[in-house]
Amino acid sequence: MPRRPLSLVIALVVVLLVPSVQAQQGKITVPPGFQVDVFAAPLASARFMTLDPAGTLLVSLPRQGRVVALPDDNRDGRADATLTVADGLELPHGLAFHDGHLYVAEGGAVKRFRYDAASRKASEGRVIVPNLPAGGNHWTRTVVFARDGGMFVAVGSSCNVCEERDRRRAAITRYNADGSGDTLFATGLRNAVGLAVHPGTGALWATVNERDWRGDDLPPDYVTTIERGRFYGWPPCFAAGGRVVPDPDVKAGADRCASMALPALEIQAHSAPLGLAFYTARQFPAEYHGNLFVAYHGSWNRSVPTGYKVVRIPFADGKPGRPQDFATGWIHGGLPGRPVDVLVAPDGALFISAEAIYRVTYR
Repeated sequence: MPRRPLSLVIALVVVLLVPSVQAQQGKITVPPGFQVDVFAAPLASARFMTLDPAGTLLVSLPRQGRVVALPDDNRDGRADATLTVADGLELPHGLAFHDGHLYVAEGGAVKRFRYDAASRKASEGRVIVPNLPAGGNHWTRTVVFARDGGMFVAVGSSCNVCEERDRRRAAITRYNADGSGDTLFATGLRNAVGLAVHPGTGALWATVNERDWRGDDLPPDYVTTIERGRFYGWPPCFAAGGRVVPDPDVKAGADRCASMALPALEIQAHSAPLGLAFYTARQFPAEYHGNLFVAYHGSWNRSVPTGYKVVRIPFADGKPGRPQDFATGWIHGGLPGRPVDVLVAPDGALFISAEAIYRVTYR
């Protein structure tokens, strides 16, 4: 029998052991009537998303230092190309548009760009919030705009449990749209990654990743409204079962626990909730209207893995109900990547970022 060239053998092994994203997409499970398609792949390190003024999807790629546009001009449900909007950035993560400008939250700053929706290019980038605390255990920075034009910027803690020297750590700060007028908005938020403004009430909502190494089930991560001036517990205490629990590993600051704000919704510890989006469209069935979609990035220090999915949280009288699985399969189905962000498309579809961009539709 003739011997195959070594290069051919290696190629065959790669094909067998590393299935394509397209081949894996059928392993994402969604409720009956919904369909999942790959919108753009592969897209390594795809993180947070936004829509430009013309409805084109933009995605941050922190490891590449880029923000890219994924146009679908022929409207076939797949990106036509991957276009560089801005590059040479330092860990770009959060994206937002305000008054036609593109805002990018980098590891240590927020930049504002002029943006041309026709060419899908950003230019004249200018730092409007300099010297954000960079590095640490939590490097992502997120930006979102309130209905009155105020800009919220979230910065996570530098550690698992510690007392921060920079007050902007483990906190959300509010600025004017030009970066001036910084005001500490809320504190005690170990790592508030996702930010969203409720379309009806205008309230700020966030996903919060709580501390590690307290076992499989403590403390719960959470999704909550963020109220001005409130303290959310970290590091001296956390919420569990609807009550305040002093952290036995923290000796100082226990007196602050009495003023701790309890979260709106506790979720399974180590789920690592990241991006969130209120469903404001009409393509999905009526029971989905006004729901909150949340991407669970998934656990890394739990004996039984949890998360790795997208859930929907129904609302009644402005209050969140129990999370329900919406899109699953990133761990048990063997699908590459971990969910990061969710975004409602102009046509009512739901985008999910996870080393690729997926598009969920209802038919």
